[in-house]
Amino acid sequence: AIRGVKDVLKKRLKNYYKKQRLMQTVQSEPCGTDTYYDYICVIDFEATCEANNPPEFLHEIIEFPIVLINTHTLEIEDTFQQYVKPEVNTKLSDFCIRLTGINQDMVDHADAFPQVLQKAVDWMKERELGTTYKYAVLTDGSWDMSKFLNIQCRLCHVRYPLFAKKWVNIRKSYGNFYKVPRSQTKLTSMLENLGMKYEGRLHCGLDDSRNIARIAIRMLQDGCELRVNERMYAGQLMSVPSTAPLEGAAPPQPPCYRN
Repeated sequence: AIRGVKDVLKKRLKNYYKKQRLMQTVQSEPCGTDTYYDYICVIDFEATCEANNPPEFLHEIIEFPIVLINTHTLEIEDTFQQYVKPEVNTKLSDFCIRLTGINQDMVDHADAFPQVLQKAVDWMKERELGTTYKYAVLTDGSWDMSKFLNIQCRLCHVRYPLFAKKWVNIRKSYGNFYKVPRSQTKLTSMLENLGMKYEGRLHCGLDDSRNIARIAIRMLQDGCELRVNERMYAGQLMSVPSTAPLEGAAPPQPPCYRN
């Protein structure tokens, strides 16, 4: 942990002086962060789980949160949160309830995943993401999109949404930018290395998303570009090279059902 803190501090200091030099050279430019995306949508699903998670266990999304970062003001501008009713393993395990803080009553009174996805899409459309504003999806690792969303869409016979086909895996971005090993890219480690503490309840999807957003904002302040680095292609997880052209996420579309 100490090594991680030192590495991050060293890199942050380097970037600070770099930015100071740039500011001296280009005094005429307006202040703020120069970034390709106007907004970043942080998504951190919570899913059904068991203590030992047997290989055949189907993880179903039970919380769908979005935290919206304005990359120009470097602030959290809005949030979205909906609980989701599981359809295969309808009863939550005691382990899942303890871990996530989501109880049986919350999911019993929630909508099924396709309806929640529609609500998320409507929320994103209202904020003109992908139309007026360029945006990217950001996650803490690969699993949210490549596993949880992928499985959920198959279970519900819904096509994988286009807006979630590529995203920023903040663990990769953080490790590459601050030059720290993978072991230092867990959510709590990233916060600790940046001198921050977790705020809220760990494994609450919305709280996790807020804390991931705090890390993303700090990285933008430190001069990180936070570009898309992973995508889904033909149902498989793939890396996006840093040399690839910068692209925003697709405009959100209503769920499309498979035959």
